[in-house]
Amino acid sequence: MTSDDTLGYTDLHNHLVPGVDDGARTVEDALEGIGRLWEVGVRTVVTTPHLDGSVTQVPSVLTRRLEEVEEGWALLKEATDSAYPELNLYRGHEVMLDVPDPVLTDPRVRLAESSAVLVEWPRLRVPPATKPVLSRLRESGVTVILAHPERYHGFTRESLLPGEWRQMGALLQVNLGSLVGAYGDAPRKRAITLLERGWVDLMATDFHGRPHLPVYLDQAREAFEVFGGGVQFDFLVRQNPARIVRGEEPLAVPPLSIRKGLWKKVRELLNRRE
Repeated sequence: MTSDDTLGYTDLHNHLVPGVDDGARTVEDALEGIGRLWEVGVRTVVTTPHLDGSVTQVPSVLTRRLEEVEEGWALLKEATDSAYPELNLYRGHEVMLDVPDPVLTDPRVRLAESSAVLVEWPRLRVPPATKPVLSRLRESGVTVILAHPERYHGFTRESLLPGEWRQMGALLQVNLGSLVGAYGDAPRKRAITLLERGWVDLMATDFHGRPHLPVYLDQAREAFEVFGGGVQFDFLVRQNPARIVRGEEPLAVPPLSIRKGLWKKVRELLNRRE
């Protein structure tokens, strides 16, 4: 562990570049969001505005999109450097795989200019032939991080497909809010199943930078404490995300063992916070 790891958590998935997607609308909103991440212990942020994979196939269109993001990024960086000079701020994108062969060579598309790219399936649905797509991306030298697998329609808790994605070399990133029911009961149950199988490599906020939206890091940390999963939480939110930023392979995360009846205690904790 390096000194960077001891400083705090690393968030690899959020939408804090102002005015470029459905995340933060203004610099003020983005800075308020950065402040809330700082308050819960995040010391490294990689911003990930949305980018359609099809856009990357047309150089002129990609250039225009990256220039648009560049303007918002410059405003965010200036404001953050002034208000939170000790924060490590990087950028990347969340690439929607609306085509099977996006061009991911521009370093600004990748997380903190590493080999890692955050990707998602379109419309929160699992398309056919996902495994060959992930396999080709891995063969091209990309470290594939699949965003919020627990939120996709198209498979049940019993599905082995997420495990097969990992066999293709993809890393799985679960949203912190999913664990505490922020997206409904089905994503919560799928998140638990993935954690119990040891298939989750990273967790992130997917925070969209609006004042009314929770970050969920504290709530998720409390849930892990109830489950006796402090070690897993540290791997998922501190150590492995920091390793991705440094261009290193993540560590294997032990399966989380959740005893029967503990969810009642977690729900009571969350109700008290509301």
